[in-house]
Amino acid sequence: MLKTKAYGAVNKNSVLTSMEIERRTPHSDDVQIQIIYCGVCHSDLHTARNEWKTTQYPCVPGHEIVGRVTSIGDKVQRFKLGDLVGVGCMVDSCGTCSSCADGVEQYCENGFTGTYNGPVFGGKNTYGGYSQSIVVKESFVLHIKHNEEQLANVAPLLCAGITLYSPLRHWNAGVNKQVGIVGLGGLGHMGVKLARAMDSHVVLFTTSPSKIEDGKKLGAHEVCVSTDANQMQNYLNQFDLIINTVSVPHDLNAYLQLLKRDGSMVLVGAPEEPHPSPEVFNLIFKRRQLAGSLIGGIAETQEMLDFCADNNIVSDIQIIPMDYINTAYERILKSDVKYRFVIDMNTI
Repeated sequence: MLKTKAYGAVNKNSVLTSMEIERRTPHSDDVQIQIIYCGVCHSDLHTARNEWKTTQYPCVPGHEIVGRVTSIGDKVQRFKLGDLVGVGCMVDSCGTCSSCADGVEQYCENGFTGTYNGPVFGGKNTYGGYSQSIVVKESFVLHIKHNEEQLANVAPLLCAGITLYSPLRHWNAGVNKQVGIVGLGGLGHMGVKLARAMDSHVVLFTTSPSKIEDGKKLGAHEVCVSTDANQMQNYLNQFDLIINTVSVPHDLNAYLQLLKRDGSMVLVGAPEEPHPSPEVFNLIFKRRQLAGSLIGGIAETQEMLDFCADNNIVSDIQIIPMDYINTAYERILKSDVKYRFVIDMNTI
């Protein structure tokens, strides 16, 4: 076993503190990675504080990992020493079910293994990217084509980026499609950038008038303040696709009625408590769909990284030292970040 420095929580009420964890000695198909940057996802906070009631402790969060290969097993073929690589939300899956066979490991019927907090249906704990290094099976490691100078900004693509890219691709965002993005946070700002790069007409919905200018700078063609009933009325029956990134319970009906016939609203935010149930007539009278989407498979995540490199897309970030993480969590709760915190792991 390999010992490495990390930051984690020992129970749901504790702040994150320095600790030492063990990584396995690399197997023949493993890649060992020196972590250079790790993004801070709202899921990290939910898990560290056991808000989803599934946390194993000690909890070392972090699933937006970028770094450099420092060791490889003797059967590894896709990576070499010194490569810049990424690790997202998964580090394993069963590999045998129909979802894994279809390349959508995030829907593994036996439960994928999270980069932290272990298998989703229960099992041995795993420790994430708030640490100096990690050992991951080759098939769950991703190539990074971006310039090394962009590496910190690439980190959030491993969760926020793929969380938006996957539904945009699945629901066929593109030319002549009207796409709405609800919320301008870590997820939403990536949705605006990606939908614009796919040549959709992009409308951002935000409760904050102060975000109108930011939304347009990020690529939104239009920005609607969703608390203004008159503005919302202007968008009735217009959208092919709305991706809702908001992670607190709210009324979904206001957005469902903006969909065209056969339009879809996809939920990617994960609130601690359920949303109020939507009005069924908002669905059945226009054959609208209310759906959900969870990250993306490994092949699709690589596709997303390559698409972002080819289109010069990265996340807007604020780099922080490791010992700032508890303050960062409190700022995330106040939406006081543009638009993702990223930890410089050289500061651990």
